[in-house]
Amino acid sequence: MMYRVLVIFICALCPYAVHAELLNVSLQDVITRARTRSVDAAVAVNELKSAYWEYRSYRADLLPEIKLTATLPSYSKRFNSYQQADGSYTFLRDDNINLSGTLSVEQRIWLTGGTLSLTSSLDYFRQLSGVKSNRFMSVPIALRLSQPIFSVNDIKWSRKIEPERYLEAKASYISATEEIAMAAIQYYFNLLAAREVLASAVTNVRNAEKMYEVASVKRRMGIISQNDLMQMELNLLNSRSTLTSCESDVKSAMFRLRSFLDYPDSVELIPAIPEQINVMDVVYADALDHALRFNAFSRNIRRRQLEADYEVAKAKGNMREINLFAQIGLTGTDSRIAESYYRLKDNQIVEIGISLPLVDWGKRKGRVKVAESNREVVRSRLRKEQADFNQELFILVEKFNNQKHQLNLALKADSVADRRYDSSVETFLTGRISALDLTDSQTSKDNARVKYLNELFYFWYYYYQLRSVTLWDFSGRNPIEADFEAIIN
Repeated sequence: MMYRVLVIFICALCPYAVHAELLNVSLQDVITRARTRSVDAAVAVNELKSAYWEYRSYRADLLPEIKLTATLPSYSKRFNSYQQADGSYTFLRDDNINLSGTLSVEQRIWLTGGTLSLTSSLDYFRQLSGVKSNRFMSVPIALRLSQPIFSVNDIKWSRKIEPERYLEAKASYISATEEIAMAAIQYYFNLLAAREVLASAVTNVRNAEKMYEVASVKRRMGIISQNDLMQMELNLLNSRSTLTSCESDVKSAMFRLRSFLDYPDSVELIPAIPEQINVMDVVYADALDHALRFNAFSRNIRRRQLEADYEVAKAKGNMREINLFAQIGLTGTDSRIAESYYRLKDNQIVEIGISLPLVDWGKRKGRVKVAESNREVVRSRLRKEQADFNQELFILVEKFNNQKHQLNLALKADSVADRRYDSSVETFLTGRISALDLTDSQTSKDNARVKYLNELFYFWYYYYQLRSVTLWDFSGRNPIEADFEAIIN
């Protein structure tokens, strides 16, 4: 009988034992692999890379841009209208080839939001009909300035908003890795609890069979009643039914954890019960300080405040438009390319464009008021979100601190329930307690074990949830960091 129960136990824990690879894993092993091999980890990395390249694009906008623009070539053969000296129009045939090229260096001006560019260009024109000729026009150097006078300085606001956005993305990535650890903890404890319940179920079946055999002997001797014997038989049947259900639970939990960690189907994971780490009670004020310094939420609040301010500034800048364009340089023209660079002449342009609404029926002013109202809405929402964040963090800190005490009590209760069950078995064999008392002690033992594992799960879950919110390692007492260069590359 013992041999048959042992075979059932082994088959339940390892249904494909012949071909399976048994792998002992700890909670930290599972967390480490989940952070690198899970689908959630891949999503977090790709989101970080996307934010990184957006930030790189922003940084590139602040640097000089070297650009080559060319037309190689442009051929035209058509009739164009031409007004003669007497005012009448005629059509002249135009047959020409035009080539042009411009090399420019452009730089956005951070302080004013304008654009400064240094250009050099060369144009070639060849007439193919009529009086055939070649002409070259060179602009060896030209300095151009395009400057809005009252419009919003987009560069100024980008330099405030984009760094905050990237810091928010990096903090979000670290929080995501901690949330991946929380998911790994949940899958891990689901399998651990299922295996522990299965082990208890196997023990209960073994004891129920033993108790039923003893009860049968006692019944034949007239020591116990038929009702007690039937109760022991019912306990045996219930234990076997529970064992079958527990086997299915183990297989399901094994499949979920294995899929999450990207293990092949041939691997059978054997989790170990993790120990409670020695962490002092967390002080709410310290946790809030860490969260406000490192969490993506604080970065998100600052970014949204800046974006609301930017919308107001942009609406005010659009109330009137004045643009300045200026160009100074040298130019030359000749039928030969070399000669077009001699006898250069000044090439100067100054333009001031203005757009002022005379009557717009308050449209632009209304846009400013809308932007200001939206800014106040954002500020109100941010105050509420900040209050909710502080409240949730306070509750989380209280849960974690309380959970350590709950875990210690559950551990003691598990030990007491286990000793009580062993004592009940011995007492039942001597006939001093009934079958119902034995069943009650067995149920209490199983419930105490499940409660202990459940409290242990919440201890680890709350701990990593606290890490994900504060981005602070309360065990090592240092910020949680990541090698972003290595991750991105």
